[in-house]
Amino acid sequence: MQRTAFAEAQQLYVRKASAGYLAFIPPPLPPAITLSTELVARLSDADRALGELAGAGRTLPNPHLLSQALIRREAVLSSRIEGTHATLSELALFELEPSRAHDPDDVREVANYVRAADFVMDPDRHFPLSLPLLKQAHAILMEGARGRHATPGEFRVTQNWIGPSGAVIDNATYVPPSPDELWACLDAFEKYLHAESDLPPLLRIAAIHYQFEAIHPFLDGNGRVGRLLVVMLLIEWGLLPAPLLDLSAYIEPRRDRYYDGLLRVSTQGDWANWFDFFLEAIANQARDAVGRATQIQSLRDHYRDRVATARSSGLLPRLVDELFRLPAMTLGHARDVLGVTHRAATVNVERLVEVGVLSEISRTGKQRFFIATDIINVIEGRPLTDSGQLPT
Repeated sequence: MQRTAFAEAQQLYVRKASAGYLAFIPPPLPPAITLSTELVARLSDADRALGELAGAGRTLPNPHLLSQALIRREAVLSSRIEGTHATLSELALFELEPSRAHDPDDVREVANYVRAADFVMDPDRHFPLSLPLLKQAHAILMEGARGRHATPGEFRVTQNWIGPSGAVIDNATYVPPSPDELWACLDAFEKYLHAESDLPPLLRIAAIHYQFEAIHPFLDGNGRVGRLLVVMLLIEWGLLPAPLLDLSAYIEPRRDRYYDGLLRVSTQGDWANWFDFFLEAIANQARDAVGRATQIQSLRDHYRDRVATARSSGLLPRLVDELFRLPAMTLGHARDVLGVTHRAATVNVERLVEVGVLSEISRTGKQRFFIATDIINVIEGRPLTDSGQLPT
């Protein structure tokens, strides 16, 4: 990393580590910023959109179904930003039968994100908002995946850096605090999480996300933990009633702007550009989630009406709801959800196939796999199939 890549004012925070290389030590939060007219307008828009989403979340008959769908979409896209490729269908099938995955490491990383999200969003969790909570989330995220060698659940004791493939520390784009400086940075970071602040909540969350990424406390998985922290803070501070915002859906196709925005805070002190992007992402995805909530609720009602007219037991609505949580099914999973015999589970699953809710995609030995294509289409924003079209 070169000192000349940093503006003169930011060079104050570029320090030589004991090993001789340069590293950036982000100054403690909050930043000194001026709320321009443009930033106030962007903040107002994001606050309004987030308020609409919070209101929609509180009025949904079953907001848990929407939050579970969006957590899985966020897991897929947040992991994709870091180079992990798995689809929502692959994730759903992996959660049912891990041995079936074609690329188990990729899908396991995404499934771990869902588990980590469930852990940190659990209102009954034992850990308060703290560094130990983030360490535990990281441990879950990296468990059994390719990052299992990157000390899961532990802050790094060696140096990491960011740069193009093949970059070494001397020509890296960015070098976060050295291990000698890391704990002081983390201590200040944790104190700010609990401190009073005059900064509006969304700007405060944007600043916290930047600070976490600038500190880069783990050897791997920092981006995913940092984005998980954003949603957790939205809930912790009462801005959302549940994890209804899939921020990575906006970031993933704009990852260059995302990374550049974070980097420019460090190199140029450009908070205005970063706040602008962050608020733009919040507003866009909040409105997207409101529309998606309406679509998911409409499809659920449509499916429940469809199975209510089918000549079958009253168990089918329970299976329909389970599909909005996990849009894939095996006969064994149906048996466990319904608490019935294998034969009864088979009858109910085959009835969902008959009415177009499920499609059988394969058999492995005696194991049969089914997928809820249109539920996945709604979550991912794709058109519905003919069988899933809602009545007009």
